Amino acid sequence: MELPLALLSSLKGLPGYDESAFLAVHQSGEQVTSVRVNPLKWNSANGIMITGDDEQSLPETALRPVPWTSNGYYIDKRPSFTFDPFFHAGAYYVQEASSMFLEQAMMQGTDLTKPLRVLDACAAPGGKSTHLLSLLSPDSLLVSNEVIKARVNILRDNLSKWGHANQVVTQSDPRFFSTLENYFDVIVVDAPCSGSGLFRKDEDAVAEWSEQHVILCAQRQQRILSDLLPALRPGGLLIYSTCSYSSEEDESVLHWLEHEHEMRIVPLKTDPAWGVIPSGGGYRFWPHHTKGKDYSWLPWKKQQILPAIPG
Repeated sequence: MELPLALLSSLKGLPGYDESAFLAVHQSGEQVTSVRVNPLKWNSANGIMITGDDEQSLPETALRPVPWTSNGYYIDKRPSFTFDPFFHAGAYYVQEASSMFLEQAMMQGTDLTKPLRVLDACAAPGGKSTHLLSLLSPDSLLVSNEVIKARVNILRDNLSKWGHANQVVTQSDPRFFSTLENYFDVIVVDAPCSGSGLFRKDEDAVAEWSEQHVILCAQRQQRILSDLLPALRPGGLLIYSTCSYSSEEDESVLHWLEHEHEMRIVPLKTDPAWGVIPSGGGYRFWPHHTKGKDYSWLPWKKQQILPAIPG
């Protein structure tokens, strides 16, 4: 796999980046598979029931936990998930391990014992929404939105299979949420991006990557965030993530949120053994440090702007 030279050049100097190790991972052909089980439908005494070509189940002892989440596991062999009745019953969800870091942002940035109103703004196909449903209290509300109409049905199906009643699915442009001023306690934006974190999974993404596309994606990300932020209450939590390596879509967006929208960083505690790399206030998942595709996570609190006190 030949990676774009412009991308490699742009990554130099970023915390945790090692070009030789980065290239070696992409050239290895290694594929990492991870799943997150549904606590409502998983009997831990029986292991995780994932049927495949010649398997009836994967015993718990054969699984390796994803360290930053409570119900995520790496599996050594990728079964034929589409032929598995447990998959279609919502007993588990196939999800990149780095995506499951959402749990840390929610646990450390909010009080999950309280009823919360949460918006997953770019929700299809439903990985983060199903994860949120497993974390939120039953009297919380999750709104899962997907702007692309063709992707809404799979989102609705996945949420229905997960088995929670405290959720609704919408199909709206982010700008329409600005009318719900200060309504949500948490807004999750897994933003459309240039997709360089998907290179190992989809080699076609390499050919589609360009510096111009990175710039266009960064502009679109800022537009989405600007449209959504009025709906976040003062003191509320914004969780922004991408599967892009480019700092224009990650650290630069962080800087823009801080200076243009008066947001403040929410520091998260991480175990050094996880391999998660702090970077500019966010957190990077490099493929040569962690198992899974790259994610950059930027958790933020919306500040309450107080009137000036006369001198």
